[in-house]
Amino acid sequence: MTPWHSDDFDLSAYLARIGFTGEPSPTLDTLAALHRGHTTSIPFENLEIMLGRGIPLDLESLQRKLIGSQRGGYCFEHVTVFAAALERIGFRFTALSGRVTLGGDWSSRPPTHAVIVVESGGRRYLCDVGFGRGPLEPIELVDGTDVDQDGWRLRLTSEPVGDVFGTDRWILWQWVGDDWVDRHTFTANPQFPIDYRIGSHFVSTSPHSPFTTRPFVQRFAVDAHHTLDDSTLTTAAPDGTQTSREVSVDELQALLRDVFDIDLADADGRALVASETLRRGSD
Repeated sequence: MTPWHSDDFDLSAYLARIGFTGEPSPTLDTLAALHRGHTTSIPFENLEIMLGRGIPLDLESLQRKLIGSQRGGYCFEHVTVFAAALERIGFRFTALSGRVTLGGDWSSRPPTHAVIVVESGGRRYLCDVGFGRGPLEPIELVDGTDVDQDGWRLRLTSEPVGDVFGTDRWILWQWVGDDWVDRHTFTANPQFPIDYRIGSHFVSTSPHSPFTTRPFVQRFAVDAHHTLDDSTLTTAAPDGTQTSREVSVDELQALLRDVFDIDLADADGRALVASETLRRGSD
């Protein structure tokens, strides 16, 4: 059995879902196309949690949800699917966990973000398909790498952690408005599906998780990043300009479909509207 269970992965269905054409091979060009297709095709969402259900990370469930349906997921779901695709194609890679900082103290944040580092042509590339706001393509894992991907600017830096193992801490920065913001940080500690299940359990059940209290949905495109955070819809452009408005419960289902490409089953749509009506009414 392969670590990421890619023997059971429907690669053809995945490639169709993300709009990849041609024959995939373990090359940097393929990796870039997979990354761009994945991040712009499969949305980020926590709606299963809002519907009172758990987040299974077995590949069969993830394929049914993220590939076979117009649904999305959060980082552990995205990266598990992406890892299975990479493994099936023949890439060499290491899955990792990161700590989302967004300007905060990294040592007080739990490792609740999933990323992958892929080897290609003797170099290493950070793949971050599960954050919901890019990058569009892999970023070479070299201290000081600065990229502009269709106007979206990111950079990578590293610094010693200072422990007895001599580990380096990598930091991914994103240009927001007029300044760099540290997005998340990670070290080279290999992760496997069982590790992601533990992190996912905390993210999907803890009252301290940002994803257990309100809907959080993202759709990333080349020219826009859409976010539904509770009842606020925000659309940001690569140059940092953004617009925001409040979303009523009555327009929630249509918004999810038309802006985020999320098509809920009728029963789930009614249940979500009911739960949001109750939650907002009690705020």
